[in-house]
Amino acid sequence: MQTNFTETQLADPATRHSNEILRSCVHCGFCTATCPTYKVLGDELDSPRGRIYLIKDMLENNKVPDERTVTHIDRCLSCLSCMTTCPSGVHYMHLIDHAREYIERTYKRRWDERALRWLLAKILPYPGRFRLALIGARLARPFRKLLPDPRLRAMLEMAPDHIPPASENDRPQSFPAVGSRRKRVALLIGCAQRALNTDINDATIRLLRRHGCEVVVPKGIGCCGSLTHHMGKVEESHAMAAANIRAIIRELDGEGLDAVVINTSGCGTTVKDYAHMLRDDPLAEDAARVAALAKDVTEIMSELGLNDPLHAEPLRVAYHAACSLQHGQQIRSAPKDLLRAAGFEVVEPRDSHICCGSAGTYNLMQPAISSELKARKLATIEATHPEVISAGNIGCMMQIGSGTTIPLVHTVELLDWATGGPKPRSIATSPRGKCEETQVFWY
Repeated sequence: MQTNFTETQLADPATRHSNEILRSCVHCGFCTATCPTYKVLGDELDSPRGRIYLIKDMLENNKVPDERTVTHIDRCLSCLSCMTTCPSGVHYMHLIDHAREYIERTYKRRWDERALRWLLAKILPYPGRFRLALIGARLARPFRKLLPDPRLRAMLEMAPDHIPPASENDRPQSFPAVGSRRKRVALLIGCAQRALNTDINDATIRLLRRHGCEVVVPKGIGCCGSLTHHMGKVEESHAMAAANIRAIIRELDGEGLDAVVINTSGCGTTVKDYAHMLRDDPLAEDAARVAALAKDVTEIMSELGLNDPLHAEPLRVAYHAACSLQHGQQIRSAPKDLLRAAGFEVVEPRDSHICCGSAGTYNLMQPAISSELKARKLATIEATHPEVISAGNIGCMMQIGSGTTIPLVHTVELLDWATGGPKPRSIATSPRGKCEETQVFWY
């Protein structure tokens, strides 16, 4: 793509990088075939190629974006399927992130949109606040039809029936390896996940310890920054990233670390991009060190191998590939290979590369498109007739789980069960699981 930025514009590092991305696009349109919003809406401007034209025009002309441009960019899920499809290597993720930052700086949204985005940024990344908000949403849910804004209704509907108490395992501490230590790893405990499902971190700690890892929850670690980052709120997202980097570097320069383990793939994609996010920050060098250590839990378990994976029932598992894992991190086979090694029958739904519609805050900000994508995803999953659904991202789990009675668990919970941990709660409490005997499990 030909661009016409001035030398003054290119003096800005973000604009210079976006210019390089824009110039790598050859207008081929392959991205439209795999873009969820284009599939649902059929509008060229709701495809990556269309958004690239809008972003080019906005940045090149130093425009205050108009409502039309903002609408089409807001509709992007950041699923990054286009990056997997693109034959030219267009780094769409960095381009759309820059566009959102630019919009946040230059465009004044309606008061209600500003209030909603502010509310999400001040609640979701903070587990204590989020837990209180979930309790309030659950109490208000019977009155959701009275709300005129579909986004507010979506927020109330998202609240789960059961809100777990905070897990003691999420406090800063160190868990020794069982047997001889093979690795020392830090666990990114996340934010929203700690309020929605405490079983995931608990299972991760058990699984890693059982396979010879000392697991450290560093003091000061928290939200990775992705929720605010994708809203264009750079100051907030960079502050959260910086806090994590400092916390991890203290451990790395102290007793040392072999990896930073992440069990929420949306967080993993962001942490692995810390080097780019903070490239102009005094913490740039440390950010690059942390990014290089970041591993999805299935990556590190592939390295370690499963010990004695004979404890689980051989269930038929539909594996849902989270976009942030398969497109953002290019991790596709490891979760499925591990599940098969654990004795499960793994099936993959049709169109597994298409987003479920969760995408961070997308299901709250764009409920109509999100609901359509959820319905399509559920139809393809249920067509495989699974006994359980497995995913590696809490957002996907909440999105898919809200529309099906099939037990839905994190991949790590199944691996933990197979190697001696407890039967996952959602399986144990399902009609089928209640009929089974209780298992003894070990760390």
